[in-house]
Formats: sequence, structure tokens, C-alpha cells
Amino acid sequence: MSMCCVQFGAALSQSATQTLGALHAIAWRLVFAAALLSLWRRPARPRLPGGAWRVLLGLGLAMAGMLGSFFAAILTLPQGLAVAVNLLGPLLLAWRTDKGPRRGWWPLLALAGILALARHGERWTADPAGLAWALLGAACWAAYIALLRRAGDLCRGNDGVALALPVAASLALPVCLAGGLPDAGALLRLAGLSLLMPVLPYLLELAALRRMSSASFGVLMSLEPAVAVLAGAALLGQAPGPLQLAGLAMVTAASLGALAES
Repeated sequence: MSMCCVQFGAALSQSATQTLGALHAIAWRLVFAAALLSLWRRPARPRLPGGAWRVLLGLGLAMAGMLGSFFAAILTLPQGLAVAVNLLGPLLLAWRTDKGPRRGWWPLLALAGILALARHGERWTADPAGLAWALLGAACWAAYIALLRRAGDLCRGNDGVALALPVAASLALPVCLAGGLPDAGALLRLAGLSLLMPVLPYLLELAALRRMSSASFGVLMSLEPAVAVLAGAALLGQAPGPLQLAGLAMVTAASLGALAES
């Protein structure tokens, strides 16, 4: 459900992103997401155990870094390659934390599938700046998974996400101010889109991490490019080629294998 929210939210965001720019649009969405979640949840000065605020601060930084670095990467990299590099973070986390009898098999199979999904027939252009942003996104994504799980253990309900999102929004606010104030229609669209991404994905991923290991979660995230391929085929008429279909089969097999051992 989280991946579907992200991919369909991305498809519906194309006009706003093209009008405002990727970083400006994602910054406004973080601000709206923090405001909407705070209004809904409104954790009133929660009493948290020692060290919880450091976890929440780190989670907010990871949220902002994960989204911002990905959109910076796709300015100079093909999106498929940027997604593949980003997913190295969750897969490395899965490999380090997997205790199953086939430790490392599922992340490696998922990685092979991701690379197949990222290939669209043309040669990849390895722009150094784009690769650096994508690698930063991979690190932020791994940190996000680990810290989101920790925040779920330390905070009741959805308080962890509700308290960490304002940290991410405060980092995004200077980008909003620097880009200027969009018109009222654009602001309303961004407010609505912020529910699809990032509010619902963050809440759904927190619920998932309370029910499965970080290793299984990390491998399951490899389905993200597969969902993107299916969404592109359904909404944009982008039919997958044979290599992408093979990649789709590999990441699906890896995800099912990781779940079977969790």
C-alpha cells in the first residue's frame, strides 16, 4: 500500500513538479505533511524515554535527506538508475540484519532484479554528482528504516512519525521560501498530494515495521521499482521490456522468499 501511494502520488504530481521544480514541490509537501499530521495526531508534550528525541531528530533528518537527495539525483541521472542506487541502502541493511538460513541470498537476488528493472535499453550515464546524491539517498533510506523502527518502539501509536515530520519540514522550509509562494491552486494540490506522499507511506511503513524484521522490510522495498514499472504501464503506457519483466520476477521472488523466512 505504501509503494502504491508513492508511485500513484508521483504520477499525479507530474504537473506540479514540472511547474514548481522537483525540490520546491517536495519541500512544500513535507511542510504540508507535517502540518496535516500534527493537526490529526497532535501529540501534546509526550513523555518519551531518554534518547527518544535524538532518534526523532535523526529520523526527521533521514526523511528530508531521503526525499531531497533522490529528487536531486534524478536531475542528472535516469530515474531507474537513481532508484537502483537508492535501494542499495535498504538491501545492505537487509543483508547486515538478516539472520535466516539463506542470509544474503534474497538481497542479492533483489539487487539483480533492481538492476534489470533500471535498464531501459540505453547506456547509463554515470554523472558523478547524480551518483553522489543517489548514494546519499541510499544512506538516508537505510537510516530511515532503522530509525523508524526504533521510533515505533519508543513512541506510542503514530507519535514517532508525527514528531519527526516537523523536523523534516523545518529543513525543507528554507527551500519553500527561496522558491517563492505558489498560487493558491498549486498549494491546494500539493496539500492533497502530501497525503499520498509522504504522510500515508510513512504511517504504513511504521505499521509494517512493527510486524516484520528490518531485513524482510528492506528486501520488500525492492518491489518499489517493480511497482513503478507496473504503474508506468497502467497509467503512462510505458510497456516493460523482456529484461524488465525478468527483473520484476526476481524482485518478487526475493520479496516472497524474505517473507517466508521472517
